[in-house]
Amino acid sequence: METLRTVLDAAARGALPPADGVTVVVPQECERDAGVLAFTAHAVVFTDEDPAWVRAALRATDCDPLGAPMHPRFLAALLERTGRTAETVDTMLVAAPLTGELPLPLVEIADGDHSRIGYARGRRDAVRAWTTEGGVLVVGRGIGGRLEVSVEVDEGARQRGLGRRLARAARQVVAEPLWAQVTPGNARSLRAFLAAGYRPVGAELLLLSARARSAGCSGTRS
Repeated sequence: METLRTVLDAAARGALPPADGVTVVVPQECERDAGVLAFTAHAVVFTDEDPAWVRAALRATDCDPLGAPMHPRFLAALLERTGRTAETVDTMLVAAPLTGELPLPLVEIADGDHSRIGYARGRRDAVRAWTTEGGVLVVGRGIGGRLEVSVEVDEGARQRGLGRRLARAARQVVAEPLWAQVTPGNARSLRAFLAAGYRPVGAELLLLSARARSAGCSGTRS
């Protein structure tokens, strides 16, 4: 049976879902993480809600089935049904790990009060963070147990390629595919990740639950 993790692992290998116009509903892999992934003419809704309800809500958008999974009417209905909140629809990117010399010096920190680190700890497990002059790099396990990265560049250090170097360095401190989520309107960040070798594979919306976030995903289902 198709699961969220098998979909993500295949996409990381370059085997994207078929462009068949289908929306697949799969169970959540933990209580914290629910949401929607949109690939080319194929979507995955990961939720513990009744699949029959999901399909009816998709039809109720009264729009092209290819666009229904990310249509505001469906997303609003899903948020109301689940009692969750959401932030933005993000571009979903992935890159393979790299070896070689790091493009900049990094110092791993065990704890830190940077806002980017705090944000990651609310949405990911096993968070690790590194700092460099002018920026911070954070990785942790997010939806489906995948490894996710985020970077932050200080205002005074921008326009120097630091974001791109941090995004590339992230591929060198891990040993498995690395995922990034970037708001489409954040052109600066999107350019940095593309220049660092990440490839776009789709879009995603994560449904947030304050209660579930505090518990993490240590009970991820097999």
